[in-house]
Amino acid sequence: MTLTALFRPTENKAALVYDVSLLLGGSWLIALAAQLTIPLPFSPVPITGQTFAVLLIGALAGRRLGSLSVAAYLAQGLAGLPVFAGGTSGLGRLLGPSGGYLLGFVAAAYLVGSLAERGWTQNAIKTLLAMLIGNAAIYLFGLPMLALYVGSAQALAAGFYPFLIGDAIKILLATLMLPIGWKVIWKLKPFPH
Repeated sequence: MTLTALFRPTENKAALVYDVSLLLGGSWLIALAAQLTIPLPFSPVPITGQTFAVLLIGALAGRRLGSLSVAAYLAQGLAGLPVFAGGTSGLGRLLGPSGGYLLGFVAAAYLVGSLAERGWTQNAIKTLLAMLIGNAAIYLFGLPMLALYVGSAQALAAGFYPFLIGDAIKILLATLMLPIGWKVIWKLKPFPH
């Protein structure tokens, strides 16, 4: 179950406004989270809040609007808006060492959104698994591209190991927040289960 499934209007024009609002809101949340940046002196990939935002958006918006939100975020960065980590933008970021991670965000939002639509974000264990699957997708895209810049031998040291603790914290926060949030939503507006 996603927010889209619960709150999306049935009338076409209202549904379009809802979709665009959720899509843009999601892209801006990722852009905001990208500004929470901790550069690592030994890696071209910084620690950011993007992963948390991407996984959360996938879980809340579902596969279609979640992945489109990430695509809108990437399009804004390609258009020159300072939405990437540290207020950067441009094609160079997408083709650079961290570009694979950015592309992996689309896959992560899609996967987590798909699982959310199947009810995985309604309990903590399945939420944790969904977030881990989404996070793995980011690495599957990010590490090969990073390896082009730092070499295969250094890719794990520069783009995986230093991020494990932060990813664990982000995943834990999302795992705890989503089921609690759903309980609040169910109490505020009763929906058929």
